[in-house]
Amino acid sequence: MGHKQTIAGSGLAMILATSCCWLPAIAILLGGASGIMGVSNLLDSYSGVLMGISGVLLVVGVYQWNKRKTNNRVEMEVMLQSKITCPKCGHEKLESMPTNACQFFYDCENCGEVLKPKKGDCCVYCSYGSVKCPPIQQGTSCC
Repeated sequence: MGHKQTIAGSGLAMILATSCCWLPAIAILLGGASGIMGVSNLLDSYSGVLMGISGVLLVVGVYQWNKRKTNNRVEMEVMLQSKITCPKCGHEKLESMPTNACQFFYDCENCGEVLKPKKGDCCVYCSYGSVKCPPIQQGTSCC
């Protein structure tokens, strides 16, 4: 269940929990319908439970909304540009990192050296780049 449905359920539970206040007024406006008063009395006996359900649903909905908002923020902060520095000649070049694959090899355009990841690194950006690859930035394993 998403945050919108959870918060809507919280609102519905709150409306039912407070029916002892507004349902009699509707009964009077409709001409004192005794059936409505019976429903009002029944809901009044469960108002504490309904208020508890409403509170729990509201807290869960706000948590889900905040978690979604935080996850979106993390994804937006991932940097996709990294400056690769060749260890042989020192040549630097700003490159765009792939988001759907690891880059295991990189050809230095200055000296022709083929860069490979250092032991323990997942890709050339983690070894020679100014910024680690997107999966590592997000705290997930790479490749």
